[in-house]
Amino acid sequence: MKRFFQNNGGLLLVAAALLAAVLALGAQILGFDPLTSALEVLATPFRAASSAVASWTQEQYDRSFRYEELSAENESLRRRVAELERDAIAGQDAQRENERLRDLLGLHEARPELQYRDAAVVRRASSNWTSDFTIDRGTGGGVEAGDCVIDQHGHLIGVVTEASPNSSRVTTILDPTLELGGRVARTDEDAVLEGDFTLMKQGLLRLSFVSEQAKLVTGDQVTTSGLGGVYPRGLVVGSIRTLEVEEDGVSRYAQVEPAADIDGVQYVYVIVDYEE
Repeated sequence: MKRFFQNNGGLLLVAAALLAAVLALGAQILGFDPLTSALEVLATPFRAASSAVASWTQEQYDRSFRYEELSAENESLRRRVAELERDAIAGQDAQRENERLRDLLGLHEARPELQYRDAAVVRRASSNWTSDFTIDRGTGGGVEAGDCVIDQHGHLIGVVTEASPNSSRVTTILDPTLELGGRVARTDEDAVLEGDFTLMKQGLLRLSFVSEQAKLVTGDQVTTSGLGGVYPRGLVVGSIRTLEVEEDGVSRYAQVEPAADIDGVQYVYVIVDYEE
């Protein structure tokens, strides 16, 4: 290599001089600066990298700032949805309360001699041997054992059998332990309404001790008789579904279908006092 430069050094110098002259002439004629162009070529990758870094940095900043903004907006929306849900629930409660008040007013107008307390069913019997439920009114609300419980239409549901300060147990007319005087409205026939374990599973009760002379038919309405003054008279219990003969072959009884939706009722009215 050293010998090459020694032998051809002069030639290389001449070539370099000619190249410099050509570049100078080109720059003079075309306005082209080879040094600047070379620097531009060398700087291009660095400019691209710098632009990418700046763009990424800006993107990360925008994303961070936007994330906080979106988080705040989402939190605000969640609070608003919660407020709307509370308003909706309050509106539904108010609507149900208005409905109960209208029903109570209707009951007062239909039977002004009766005094009522409205209540809600809060728990139902968990046993298959009984038919009862718990309401959210007790002695603190004027409810006592022996009070009759009806639905919004005035149909008998059952009787309060236990009362504590804030709640009461209601034994329904289907329960085998409940018994009260009944009357067939069309014929004015008196008998005894009582629960029956077998019929309870079918949602029915019995009208027992029906006289042999009674001319009962399917669909006859059955009400409370009020005999003995224990329960108000004239409360609709249900209607006769079928007429049956007792095992002795002589006595008769009727299967009664309740007028109230005993299993589905949610709000009830307790008759806390009445005047004959």
